[in-house]
Amino acid sequence: MSPTRFARALTAGAACLALTALSACTGGGPKNHADEGLGSKEPVPPGQQQAADVLPGMPPVLDPADVYAADRPGKLSPVVRDFPSRVYVPNTNSNTVTVIDPATYKVIETIPVGRQPQHVVPSWDLKTLWVNNDLGNSLTPIDPRTGKAGKPVDVHDPYNLYFTPDGKYAVVMASKDHQLVFRDAHTMKTAKAVPVTCSGVNHADFSLDGRYFIVSCEFSGELLKVDTARMEVVGRQKLDVRGAMPQDVKISPDGKRFYVADMVANGLWILDGDTFGKPEFLPTGKGAHGLYISRDSREMYVSNRGEGTISVFDFAEGRLTKKWRLPNGGSPDMGGVSADGKVLWLSGRYNSEVYAIDTRTGAQLARIKVGSGPHGLAVYPQPGRYSLGHTGVFR
Repeated sequence: MSPTRFARALTAGAACLALTALSACTGGGPKNHADEGLGSKEPVPPGQQQAADVLPGMPPVLDPADVYAADRPGKLSPVVRDFPSRVYVPNTNSNTVTVIDPATYKVIETIPVGRQPQHVVPSWDLKTLWVNNDLGNSLTPIDPRTGKAGKPVDVHDPYNLYFTPDGKYAVVMASKDHQLVFRDAHTMKTAKAVPVTCSGVNHADFSLDGRYFIVSCEFSGELLKVDTARMEVVGRQKLDVRGAMPQDVKISPDGKRFYVADMVANGLWILDGDTFGKPEFLPTGKGAHGLYISRDSREMYVSNRGEGTISVFDFAEGRLTKKWRLPNGGSPDMGGVSADGKVLWLSGRYNSEVYAIDTRTGAQLARIKVGSGPHGLAVYPQPGRYSLGHTGVFR
């Protein structure tokens, strides 16, 4: 969709752009549009023209030229403004979550959770952190205001967790079950289980209009395109490299490209999500794994887990401009950027540690010992109006 069409579609929703009016923008809860297709053009009443171009119920896009416009430094939602700043680290082998104070780089608490916690995921409404206990078949809620864990919720095979942009559904990446499971975003009750023929569904990101999302299939080296409203797979492709192992997925700020890290191909796949055509490839480093956007939307940090480096991709230039190397090596994996944008936090998957990296210089600020097998850590709170899941994908 062109920026011009998007701008026209957003005009009627301009009054809703204020953060405090977010609940009014969503109309008290989205309707079910499961029968709509991609790009459907149903007649809509005056004042609701946005629904013709974006996923119904999705909060208005702040800037059609920048998906991440709501993620600027310090732009915290009133929902999270009083939450203490913490780094939550799930330790897959220790069955715990390590809590770090980013101001002091000190571990302040260790929370027992279920078996094999993979990711700590902020909920769509920003009020809860969900710990994905994959082999424990449960989600442990953590209250980010108090840091206290609540009663686990039964959810089968929650390797990873995302939320549809309308806030209606959680999408469980059930890797072993070969399913994408759409669940009520609050109760986690199953709405629809979607079987997939690929192996190892794990990461995703949504289009600018929210009408579809791209999913990586780690073990079969494939990508899926999923219609958000229909809750159906509408596209599938095999990556053109023997032994490809796609990981994290991120959309470009202008919404025109998707980037997919590949741990075996050692770089990024770059594709047009609308056409879902054959992607280009850009080498970054051994074991490319996690993708994180800078607070000014200019750069993307790529963690190269197999060589202990972070590559920096410049969106405007369309190329890699820097590579930072961790002193004494390491295994940088998943994480997030601090609320002020100055620090990149990454787990050291095979080293039982966490890295704090200066985003201006690439210097290592701290290396903190945690439990065994640290994986999808969440830096919280972060700027943004709502969360699309994973370790913190905010809009």
